Amino acid sequence: MKIVINIQLKEGVLDPQGKAVHHALLALQFNEVQDARIGKQIILHVEDGEKDKILKRVKNMCENLLANTVIETYTIDIED
Repeated sequence: MKIVINIQLKEGVLDPQGKAVHHALLALQFNEVQDARIGKQIILHVEDGEKDKILKRVKNMCENLLANTVIETYTIDIED
């Protein structure tokens, strides 16, 4: 089973990497870009099992290690 975790900075948290990308895109004449935010994606491959149990375990992983929940949010997608 494939688990895809997307982690983003919360709204209001400064994103210097996103700002740098935004300014670079504007310098390259991609003027339609209004803002850029950088996040990360983590892909896990886990043994098949009950989705509810797997989701609970992955949430625990995010809360304890993968995401800094003070400044980041995350989403979890389970793909069969």
